[in-house]
Amino acid sequence: MENPKKKKKTSQNPEAKFQFELNSCSKAKDLRGAISLYDDAVLNNTRLNQHHFNALLYLCSNSVADHSLKTTALDYGFRAFRHMSALGVVPNEASVTAVARLAAAKGDADYAFELVKGMGKYNNATPRLRTYDPALFCFCEMLDADKAYEVEEHMNGVGVSLEEAEVAALLKVSARSGRADKVYEYLHKLRNCVRCVSESTAVIVEEWFCGAKASEIGEVEFDVGRVKDGVLRNGGGWHGQGWVGKGDWAVSRTSVGADGHCCCCGEQLVCVDIDDAETEKFAGSVAGLALEREVKANFSEFQAWLETHDSYEAIVDGANVGLYKQNFADGGFSISQLDCVVKELYNQSGNKWPLVVLHNKRLRGLMENPSSRKLVEEWMNSGALYTTPNGSNDDWYWLFAAVKLRCLLVTNDEMRDHIFELIGSNFFNQWKERHQVHYTFIKGNLKLQMPPSYSLVIQESEKGYWHVPLAPGTSSESSACWLCITRPSGHDAVTTVSNGVSSCLDSQVDENSATSISGKRKERSPPS
Repeated sequence: MENPKKKKKTSQNPEAKFQFELNSCSKAKDLRGAISLYDDAVLNNTRLNQHHFNALLYLCSNSVADHSLKTTALDYGFRAFRHMSALGVVPNEASVTAVARLAAAKGDADYAFELVKGMGKYNNATPRLRTYDPALFCFCEMLDADKAYEVEEHMNGVGVSLEEAEVAALLKVSARSGRADKVYEYLHKLRNCVRCVSESTAVIVEEWFCGAKASEIGEVEFDVGRVKDGVLRNGGGWHGQGWVGKGDWAVSRTSVGADGHCCCCGEQLVCVDIDDAETEKFAGSVAGLALEREVKANFSEFQAWLETHDSYEAIVDGANVGLYKQNFADGGFSISQLDCVVKELYNQSGNKWPLVVLHNKRLRGLMENPSSRKLVEEWMNSGALYTTPNGSNDDWYWLFAAVKLRCLLVTNDEMRDHIFELIGSNFFNQWKERHQVHYTFIKGNLKLQMPPSYSLVIQESEKGYWHVPLAPGTSSESSACWLCITRPSGHDAVTTVSNGVSSCLDSQVDENSATSISGKRKERSPPS
């Protein structure tokens, strides 16, 4: 019996046969075989399409790293692209990316960039990060900083975001060009796009701070108040006011204690929050979605209520705590667990009540029980309870309150449900790290897991010190490795360093309970 697969292959038209054999060459990384197929196709007047050209261009652009193939790859790559244009075959993003890589391999960064800028004339061809990379990296390698900045500006214009490799390249070309202001800018862009840097990026950072130019820039007589305001406005961990201090930098690789003190300089690292603008945007996004999905009057009433009840330091997801490890089939709700959380927060904050958000239907059930009714009435009288109306989703209420009031949120809800996906915030995880309090009940005993004492992210202190966390695997040490970067400043750093190192070495603080509730709030009556 004739093999049906064999029959199918023999019946393929020339274009399909060429595509199949070209794909086989691509998988085998056989550039010479692909070129032979292409020459035959041209000789036989085979009708070529976008897929054919892209397969050949991709193979050529991937072969330029092989010195024995580079010349051939460049020759046939550009020839195929010219042929593609002559036939009126419209390139797509993959086509342009491949040719941009060929141009960069030839050292022609300008042509690689022109290709990207000219993509608007091709239908449905939108540049991606990989499309810009050839021009960007080529300009950086040529130490043409201004052209590299121009590429980044074009990327920003079409909404393409930088990642670590691109920021590191821009940081390096800025450092080697002596552009101190741009180095400062890219250090902050680096902290925005990655939490821990790779070893190759760490080396770039070290080289800059150990160089002569870095020691020349900065001011000793800086505006301390402006720097402090910058730290507060930015959520802690950076001020963004420019280089602080003067003189040679000291760069060390070290670790950070559980309490957040650097074991080299003694600087106290912080748990970084989202900045003021992001917080307002986040609160507005939550409110906007809630007003679309809730009864508008109900949520608007809650917003107005918060304006006059804004002194809370902690919000409690009442349902999440009360239903923790309860029998859902029986409708179990443990008010005693909720009471434990309320009392613990009250005591930790110096006798300040948290706000418990609870659905109205849950409240009705609790009020029917005399023992639970007493607690509920106590919370109501103390202003520690807000009940959401029938038909509402209380998630919107406790989340909005926590964001708007910039306070802690006690819940084990990881906020991955559809309503949180609607927010679509790229800083949501950072906000959760700083504000969410998890809890457990072990044999009836409550343990609150406060936000960490410090964030694993690049930090710039008020004194102008920098601390840069390295990605796991960049050091043989068991604990996380950090770059500690310090120098003389306008502050009295000596005492800080002495005290800080001592506390780092002696610290036995549990990193899960290092953050406490604090702040100036109006006193309320204590819980019974």
